[in-house]
Order: sequence, then structure tokens, then C-alpha cells
Amino acid sequence: MGHANKEINDAVKKQLDTMEHVMFSNFTHRPAIELARELMTVLPKGLCHFNYCDNGSSAIECALKMAFQYQQQTGQTQRTRFMCLAGSYHGETIGALSVGSMDLYARIYKPMMMHNIHLEGLDCFRCPYGKTRETCDVECFASAEEAFAAHGQETVAVVVEPVLQGVAGMRIYPPLYLKKLRELCDRYGVLMIDDEIAAGFGRTGKFFAIEHAGVFPDILCTSKGLTAGYMSIAITTEAVYQAFYDDYEKHKAFVHSHTYAGNPLGCVIALTVLRIMKRDHLLERVNTLGKELHEELMKALGNHPNVGEIRHIGLINAIELVEDRKTKKSFAPGKRIGWHIFRTAMNKGLVLRPIGDVIYFNPPLNIERATLKEAVKRCREAIEEVLPEGR
Repeated sequence: MGHANKEINDAVKKQLDTMEHVMFSNFTHRPAIELARELMTVLPKGLCHFNYCDNGSSAIECALKMAFQYQQQTGQTQRTRFMCLAGSYHGETIGALSVGSMDLYARIYKPMMMHNIHLEGLDCFRCPYGKTRETCDVECFASAEEAFAAHGQETVAVVVEPVLQGVAGMRIYPPLYLKKLRELCDRYGVLMIDDEIAAGFGRTGKFFAIEHAGVFPDILCTSKGLTAGYMSIAITTEAVYQAFYDDYEKHKAFVHSHTYAGNPLGCVIALTVLRIMKRDHLLERVNTLGKELHEELMKALGNHPNVGEIRHIGLINAIELVEDRKTKKSFAPGKRIGWHIFRTAMNKGLVLRPIGDVIYFNPPLNIERATLKEAVKRCREAIEEVLPEGR
């Protein structure tokens, strides 16, 4: 909702005068209860039990532990490993790094990490099968089928960034992949953990990115878009919850908590965000503005010789810069093209956060049309200054 949103700030100030925080151990409070009730109206089918955490990585850690304990307590004690997608990123705590596939963040810590199963595929811009977005039939899913055949019986859960892989370079992949993955999970008794921390709450044009595939996860993690980063939540199903519900002496409870989990200030932020999204019909606005933004970017940069692709979903638009458009050859990393464009744009008053040589737009859902048009203009100017003649 942008920085310093008055409606959100007023809600925080009011809550601050009522109760700023209480540890969730044997306690609860009204904002947390109200938030759970409100979320039930927008969550994917079946998600109904909430574990409040305090940031995205901790929500992933919570989901991993929850899934592992579920399998152990339902007799699946052989299941000790996790699967994740190529190019995935789920945070920077040890468990979260272990279910990611980004060596930039994880390489030095590998001796500390869990030995998990990493699926191949999902780079639709440089498809190893020679397919395009129009001709793709998720041939890369063969890697998942092979991995499940070999390791399905020892796998606890598969962790996914649905439809959009952010840190990998704003990669957008077909919803059909998730449909097929859900079928495999059901066949092999593997849970699906849906990481909506970056893509959830309207970023892709739907409340949750997994809705594009029409499937439902066993555990969903959310944070940024809902709570402005003040806290996070891991949400699960009745079936998973029941594996932990038993008499006290059975010791099946999920013994997991964080000091600042369920912070009331974060809860009232989330409640306010939900109210604004529904009241102002922001999902409809995102889908309309997202198409307009993409059209503007295509007009401004679609024919630039160093723009390999401008991909988009919802309001997210990503510009993949290449040295050679025909061959899709990347620039040498040492040239730091994305960084130079980022600095040039900053001098023009525009923040274009680069992921390598991928420049992307991920603006507030309530951004104005005029602001978007001005942002596209300054983006074009910055790219043309750094790459004036396709060098």
C-alpha cells in the first residue's frame, strides 16, 4: 500500500495505545483472532489453522518443522527430506536456505544445511527444450517425475514459490506445473508448502499466486504483502492440524514459537490491508494497471536490442537484459549492467532494484497511472543511457 499509508499508520497508533505486544505462549488477543477470521474469507480452500510467526524465513522454518512432525506422527517416519524447485529462494535461515536453490546465498553454508532434493527446470526464457511460453507443455516437469519416483517415499514435503520465482530473476512459469506437482504430491503422500511471502496478496493479480493453478497447498506461508513485513503466518489444513491434536501426555503438540509472533501491531496492519483491498477493489485494479504497465513498457523498450524479454504477471513486470537478443546471450557478470542501470535510474529519482541483469517493477498495488507512466519514462531513459546502441 506504499510507504506511510495514513490509514495503516492510524490503525497502528490506535493499537499501540491499547496493547503493543504480548508473547503468544498461552495467550491470544483480539487482533490475532479477528485476522484469522478475516483471512478465512480469502484463503485457498482447506486452510484454516494459523501459526503466527515473525518474518518470512521463520514462517518457512515453521512450515518445515510442522510438515516433518506431521509425517512422523502419522507413521511416515522414513520421510526425512524435502524437495524444492530449481532457482528457488525461501529465506536465509538454515532450514530456509536448505530448501532454496540459490548458491549465491547458500554455498558457504552447505556443510550446515540439510541434504535435500532439487528439481530441475522452470527457466522459461531460456527453455532447455527449445519451447516458448506459447508452445510450452511443461516438458521440464519430467525432472519432478523422476525425483518423485526415486525419492517420493522419503520426502516430507515439496516447497514452492507458486508461478513466480522472485530472487531467481522474476521468473514466471506455467500454472500447469503446479497442477501436475499437486497430483504427484497426492500420489506419493508428500505435502505441498506454498511460499506466498513475495507473491501473495495481489502481487500476481490474485489474492494468492497458487490460485492461478486452481490447486490448494497443505501449508501456506505469507508475510510481506499482508503485514508490511511486521510479521508472518504459516497456515495449514484440518488434516495436518489433527496430527498434533491429542491428550497432553501424548506430547504431540507443535512446540514452536517466537517471542514476537502474532504481534498486535502486525495484526492490525494486516486487517487494515485486507479492508483496503476489498473496499477499493484492488485486485481488479492490479489486473487492469498491470496490462497497461506492460503495454507501456513494450512501447518504450520492447524493440531495444538488449531487451530479451519483458515478462509480467499482475503488476509485476521484469525486463531481462541480454548482450545478444537473438541468442539470448547474457552480459558478462563483471559488466554489472543491471547495477549501472539501477544507479542511473536512482539519479533520476526512480528505484529499479536489479536482480543481476533483470530490472523489475513491483510497485504498490494502489499506485496511480500517472506515476507508472513517469516510472516507465525514467526507466527507458536510464536503460538508454547505459545501453545507448545495444552494446
